Amino acid sequence: MLAVLHLGPKAYGATIIRELERRTGRRSSSGAVYVALRRLQKKGLVSSRLGDPTSTRGGRPKRFYTVERAGRDCLRQALEDWSAMVRGLEDTLEQTS
Repeated sequence: MLAVLHLGPKAYGATIIRELERRTGRRSSSGAVYVALRRLQKKGLVSSRLGDPTSTRGGRPKRFYTVERAGRDCLRQALEDWSAMVRGLEDTLEQTS
């Protein structure tokens, strides 16, 4: 969902995969990404729409993804949870060095 948010209206399969790889420095399986997008869509966290067909894709349209309000709420909660867990770790890491 974060890659979809970063890409905004340009978020479709190939750009999402490239964004994930660019930001994480790791390869992403296209199959895994599409499975995750379908699951997120089923949960109502992400929606998709078909763009116009393009000649470069043999007349097939691209499927563009958008993070829905429920997805944004979910990400916001995850960020708050992550921040709460991270708070104070610097002191703990210093003590264990």
